[in-house]
Amino acid sequence: GIISSLSSTNYVAIKKLDKVAQEGEKEFKTELNVIGQTHHKNLVRLIGYCDEGQQRLLVYELLSNGTLASFLFTDIKPSWRQRIEIAYGVARGLLYLHEECSTQIIHCDIKPQNILLNDYYTARISDFGLAKLLMMNQSQTHTAIRGTK
Repeated sequence: GIISSLSSTNYVAIKKLDKVAQEGEKEFKTELNVIGQTHHKNLVRLIGYCDEGQQRLLVYELLSNGTLASFLFTDIKPSWRQRIEIAYGVARGLLYLHEECSTQIIHCDIKPQNILLNDYYTARISDFGLAKLLMMNQSQTHTAIRGTK
Protein backbone atom coordinates (compact mmCIF):
# COMPACT_ATOMS: atom_id res chain seq x y z
CA GLY A 1 0.00 0.00 0.00
CA ILE A 2 0.90 3.67 -0.03
CA ILE A 3 0.55 6.31 2.69
CA SER A 4 0.80 9.84 1.32
CA SER A 5 1.02 13.24 2.95
CA LEU A 6 1.85 16.65 1.51
CA SER A 7 5.55 16.17 2.20
CA SER A 8 6.15 12.48 1.51
CA THR A 9 4.97 9.18 0.11
CA ASN A 10 5.67 5.98 2.04
CA TYR A 11 5.23 2.47 0.74
CA VAL A 12 3.92 0.06 3.34
CA ALA A 13 3.29 -3.64 3.82
CA ILE A 14 -0.04 -4.59 5.37
CA LYS A 15 -0.45 -7.83 7.32
CA LYS A 16 -4.08 -8.91 7.56
CA LEU A 17 -5.00 -11.48 10.18
CA ASP A 18 -7.74 -13.56 8.61
CA LYS A 19 -9.38 -15.02 11.66
CA VAL A 20 -10.40 -13.06 14.70
CA ALA A 21 -10.60 -16.32 16.62
CA GLN A 22 -8.92 -16.44 20.00
CA GLU A 23 -5.56 -17.52 18.51
CA GLY A 24 -5.65 -14.76 15.86
CA GLU A 25 -6.56 -12.19 18.48
CA LYS A 26 -3.69 -13.38 20.68
CA GLU A 27 -1.27 -13.18 17.74
CA PHE A 28 -2.48 -9.65 16.90
CA LYS A 29 -2.12 -8.38 20.49
CA THR A 30 1.29 -10.02 20.91
CA GLU A 31 2.59 -8.47 17.71
CA LEU A 32 1.23 -5.03 18.67
CA ASN A 33 2.75 -5.20 22.15
CA VAL A 34 6.09 -6.54 21.00
CA ILE A 35 6.90 -4.57 17.89
CA GLY A 36 4.96 -1.45 18.86
CA GLN A 37 7.31 -0.78 21.77
CA THR A 38 10.65 -1.70 20.23
CA HIS A 39 12.94 0.43 18.12
CA HIS A 40 16.05 -1.08 16.60
CA LYS A 41 17.62 -0.92 13.15
CA ASN A 42 17.39 -4.72 12.81
CA LEU A 43 13.67 -4.98 13.62
CA VAL A 44 10.88 -4.21 11.16
CA ARG A 45 9.10 -0.93 12.04
CA LEU A 46 5.38 -0.94 12.82
CA ILE A 47 3.79 2.22 11.39
CA GLY A 48 0.17 1.66 12.42
CA TYR A 49 -2.67 -0.79 12.88
CA CYS A 50 -6.42 -1.28 12.55
CA ASP A 51 -8.47 -2.87 15.34
CA GLU A 52 -12.05 -2.16 14.29
CA GLY A 53 -14.83 -4.73 14.46
CA GLN A 54 -13.56 -7.90 12.81
CA GLN A 55 -10.66 -6.13 11.03
CA ARG A 56 -7.14 -6.77 12.32
CA LEU A 57 -4.42 -5.12 10.22
CA LEU A 58 -0.80 -4.32 10.98
CA VAL A 59 0.93 -1.67 8.84
CA TYR A 60 4.70 -2.01 8.46
CA GLU A 61 7.40 -0.18 6.55
CA LEU A 62 7.91 -1.86 3.18
CA LEU A 63 11.34 -3.40 2.79
CA SER A 64 12.18 -3.38 -0.89
CA ASN A 65 14.46 -6.40 -1.12
CA GLY A 66 11.99 -8.95 0.23
CA THR A 67 12.82 -11.88 2.45
CA LEU A 68 16.14 -13.48 3.22
CA ALA A 69 14.70 -16.72 1.81
CA SER A 70 14.10 -15.18 -1.61
CA PHE A 71 17.54 -13.51 -1.52
CA LEU A 72 19.41 -16.73 -0.67
CA PHE A 73 17.57 -19.13 -2.93
CA THR A 74 17.78 -17.42 -6.32
CA ASP A 75 20.02 -17.99 -9.31
CA ILE A 76 22.21 -15.02 -8.37
CA LYS A 77 23.90 -16.07 -5.13
CA PRO A 78 24.83 -13.39 -2.57
CA SER A 79 28.49 -12.98 -1.70
CA TRP A 80 29.83 -14.36 1.56
CA ARG A 81 30.40 -10.78 2.72
CA GLN A 82 26.67 -10.02 2.21
CA ARG A 83 25.72 -13.23 4.03
CA ILE A 84 27.94 -12.33 7.00
CA GLU A 85 26.51 -8.79 7.22
CA ILE A 86 22.97 -10.18 7.16
CA ALA A 87 23.87 -12.75 9.86
CA TYR A 88 25.34 -9.96 12.01
CA GLY A 89 22.17 -7.93 11.55
CA VAL A 90 19.98 -10.82 12.65
CA ALA A 91 22.29 -11.46 15.63
CA ARG A 92 22.14 -7.77 16.66
CA GLY A 93 18.35 -7.83 16.43
CA LEU A 94 18.15 -11.00 18.56
CA LEU A 95 20.59 -9.57 21.11
CA TYR A 96 18.37 -6.51 21.41
CA LEU A 97 15.23 -8.64 21.86
CA HIS A 98 16.83 -11.04 24.36
CA GLU A 99 18.94 -8.70 26.49
CA GLU A 100 18.37 -5.01 25.82
CA CYS A 101 14.57 -4.58 25.88
CA SER A 102 12.85 -3.72 29.17
CA THR A 103 10.66 -6.75 28.48
CA GLN A 104 12.77 -9.57 27.07
CA ILE A 105 11.32 -11.04 23.89
CA ILE A 106 11.80 -14.55 22.55
CA HIS A 107 10.75 -14.52 18.89
CA CYS A 108 9.96 -18.29 18.56
CA ASP A 109 9.84 -18.23 14.74
CA ILE A 110 13.20 -17.08 13.33
CA LYS A 111 13.55 -18.36 9.77
CA PRO A 112 14.63 -16.86 6.41
CA GLN A 113 11.01 -15.99 5.53
CA ASN A 114 10.79 -13.76 8.65
CA ILE A 115 13.99 -11.83 7.94
CA LEU A 116 13.34 -8.89 5.61
CA LEU A 117 15.95 -6.86 3.72
CA ASN A 118 15.87 -3.11 3.11
CA ASP A 119 17.37 -1.14 0.20
CA TYR A 120 20.89 -1.70 1.58
CA TYR A 121 20.30 -5.39 2.42
CA THR A 122 20.20 -4.64 6.14
CA ALA A 123 18.42 -7.51 7.90
CA ARG A 124 15.22 -6.73 9.81
CA ILE A 125 13.46 -9.34 11.94
CA SER A 126 9.69 -9.50 11.36
CA ASP A 127 6.56 -11.50 12.26
CA PHE A 128 6.34 -11.41 16.05
CA GLY A 129 3.01 -13.24 16.28
CA LEU A 130 4.45 -16.20 18.19
CA ALA A 131 6.78 -14.16 20.41
CA LYS A 132 6.98 -14.82 24.10
CA LEU A 133 7.54 -11.98 26.59
CA LEU A 134 9.67 -12.27 29.74
CA MET A 135 9.81 -9.75 32.57
CA MET A 136 13.29 -8.63 33.63
CA ASN A 137 13.10 -10.63 36.90
CA GLN A 138 11.97 -13.79 35.06
CA SER A 139 14.91 -16.07 34.30
CA GLN A 140 13.08 -18.82 32.42
CA THR A 141 9.87 -19.73 30.69
CA HIS A 142 8.18 -22.91 29.53
CA THR A 143 6.61 -23.31 26.13
CA ALA A 144 5.58 -26.04 23.76
CA ILE A 145 7.43 -26.50 20.48
CA ARG A 146 6.44 -23.56 18.29
CA GLY A 147 7.13 -22.10 14.90
CA THR A 148 5.85 -22.26 11.36
CA LYS A 149 7.01 -24.04 8.21
